[in-house]
Amino acid sequence: MNLQIALVGDYNHEVTAHRAIPVALEMAGKQLGITVSAVWLPTDSINPNFDFSGFNGLWCVPASPYRNMDGALLAIKHARISQLPFLGTCGGFQHAIIEYARNAMGWLDADHAETALPGARLVVNPLVCQLVEAYAEVTPLCGTRLADIYRQQSIKEGYRCRFGMNPAIQSDFFKKDFRIAAVDEAGEVRAMEHRSHPFFIATLFQPERAALEGHTPLVVKAFLEASKSH
Repeated sequence: MNLQIALVGDYNHEVTAHRAIPVALEMAGKQLGITVSAVWLPTDSINPNFDFSGFNGLWCVPASPYRNMDGALLAIKHARISQLPFLGTCGGFQHAIIEYARNAMGWLDADHAETALPGARLVVNPLVCQLVEAYAEVTPLCGTRLADIYRQQSIKEGYRCRFGMNPAIQSDFFKKDFRIAAVDEAGEVRAMEHRSHPFFIATLFQPERAALEGHTPLVVKAFLEASKSH
């Protein structure tokens, strides 16, 4: 079986996560006995008429700001609404917040502090403590899909990140479709998941980095399992 996975982002070989993602997909695919074809989709190639029908899953990858935020948001919206298995890491996590805030919560001015114009509603803010080339403890929350995937009370994950969810929006954001899936030692949101979607997980950390150290990222394996069933 061959899976077609869309990688939404602007490829740059100098980005560690971009080098790690194909390795992570190959490792996870081998464990599942499937072949994975990863197709990079530059954000400026995605428009409202883009055809995603050939893909089994969609991964919105790190390294924002993207060349075209609207392209990334269109892809995330498609995955969320069409029930296409979705994984978002780092920038993918941040833009999944923006997409839902704009298109489901009606906050049309929701934006990212890195690129927003004055007056925008910042749903993604600078982190109090930046996580650039850092490893930190993460706790998956009981009852979540992420906890079922990791089966550990605490995990250590790598980051290259300066922005995260604005704490001021959490009470509104997690009222309905989404729930917090993991937090850091200070209780800050580090992963979220859609309650009723077959597979929609977004992490601020970059689990794909483990592949460069010879370890199959469990969340990537779970993503491919869901994509196989799609």
